[in-house]
Amino acid sequence: MKTIARRPTAFLACLWGVFMLSLGSFSRAEARIPADSLDLYINMKMQQLRIPGLQLVVVRKGKVVKSAQYGLANIQDSIPVSRHTRFPINSITKAFVGVAVMQLVEAGQLDLAAPISRYLTGLPAAWHPVTVRQLLTHTSGLPDIMPQDEVGQVTEGNESAAWAKVQTQPLDFAAGEQFAYNQTNYLLLGKLIDQLSGGPFARFIQTRQLDVVGMPRTTVGDAHDVLPHAARGYTFAHYVNGQRRRSSQPRNLFEVVSPSLRTAAGISSTAEELGRWLVALQQGQLLKTSSLAALWTPGTLNNGSQRGFSKLLNGYALGWPTVGRAEHPAVAPVGGGRSAVFFYPQDDLAIVVLTNLQGANPDTFMDEIAGHYLPDMRPATGFGLSPGLRALHLELRQRGFAQALAVATKARKKNPAYQLPEDEVNAWGYNLLKQAQPNNALEVFKLNVSLYPQSANAYDSLAEIYAELGNRELARKNYQRSLALNPQNKGAAEYLKKL
Repeated sequence: MKTIARRPTAFLACLWGVFMLSLGSFSRAEARIPADSLDLYINMKMQQLRIPGLQLVVVRKGKVVKSAQYGLANIQDSIPVSRHTRFPINSITKAFVGVAVMQLVEAGQLDLAAPISRYLTGLPAAWHPVTVRQLLTHTSGLPDIMPQDEVGQVTEGNESAAWAKVQTQPLDFAAGEQFAYNQTNYLLLGKLIDQLSGGPFARFIQTRQLDVVGMPRTTVGDAHDVLPHAARGYTFAHYVNGQRRRSSQPRNLFEVVSPSLRTAAGISSTAEELGRWLVALQQGQLLKTSSLAALWTPGTLNNGSQRGFSKLLNGYALGWPTVGRAEHPAVAPVGGGRSAVFFYPQDDLAIVVLTNLQGANPDTFMDEIAGHYLPDMRPATGFGLSPGLRALHLELRQRGFAQALAVATKARKKNPAYQLPEDEVNAWGYNLLKQAQPNNALEVFKLNVSLYPQSANAYDSLAEIYAELGNRELARKNYQRSLALNPQNKGAAEYLKKL
């Protein structure tokens, strides 16, 4: 996969300014349907995150209850997103691969616990013990064929050389010891599907999933393919001398996926077709319903623990990241930092969000969308917070967030064991900021500084919210305090240097 960010012209920058001013007018572009609270929320998130275009589908109890389109598929030509607009879904492709593998398991052709060397010959000896399940769950320890920077990416022109090179490299760790997201795993799974199905994996996915569901706009390929109604990709990130920078204007994004890696990130689709695919999966059209438990069970390390991308995406099943928690657990494929599919099995609710902005990260607000259908998941309830923080959140909603320190101090006097972990309070503040509650976030960050006066990170977050609110003097003072506590805080140093 190769991602190239291209510099915008002055004309594009002008178009972007016009687009941002008029974003709200593009809500529900195809249908003149009055905006509901979810439409208003989506428009707010698009403005906040500067997302050009977005598709949304919500499936409840096996039926599509909402399908909506917002913004522009192509900024340059002012083309709005429609229900037919195709978006690259990037690593959500891996969820299709997980289904394909389980279809082979159901056919008796594959054992998830078997070593990959049972099915593929000619692999390095160190790779032989790695199991199919470990490939699917990114616990294999294999070296990654994809470099972590923007230089020397794998393309159609060099994939044979890249494949030869990766086979000479040592294991990153012993199989099952760690979780490490790795594209070599899915390259091998593509070879496995080729071997067992008797043809290219793309054909197997086409005949066994896309044709069964009826997904004519879902295809395997990359940006070289000319697709009708294809969305243009955008990013605010670019690299200067190997350092990642953020632009003030969007830049064109051109994504190349070598054929051997299209099991990792090669599908383009629409939100409606992904919604139909989820329904078919739930209703047993693609797999036996008994197989879904295996498909959605997170992999475990040798020590019995589970790992994933983040605190939210804290597990990884067979091509499906998972959200493990007591309330409203989910399976949650994400792709390219711009698209996400969340399915809440206990609630029979599925949400698909596709965007054309790398860095939109809709996984960070999918729970808030779910809150429009599941009342106890609404941000006002403090959903996702630990029990102690959730109780404090609910009390402050009644008394006002300016009372945060007084309420916490009273609680601590009443119960000396009362604890508010620094990282959880910090995350709570940022959640409030994402929910467009900067003043409440300010009070939470002030609380964290009071609780942890020797924490450079607490002062850094407080400085950041002051800067966000335009109070440069208090931002400066708190960045200075953060830098004094941690002289390695480059962000604080850069801000102070600008002043």
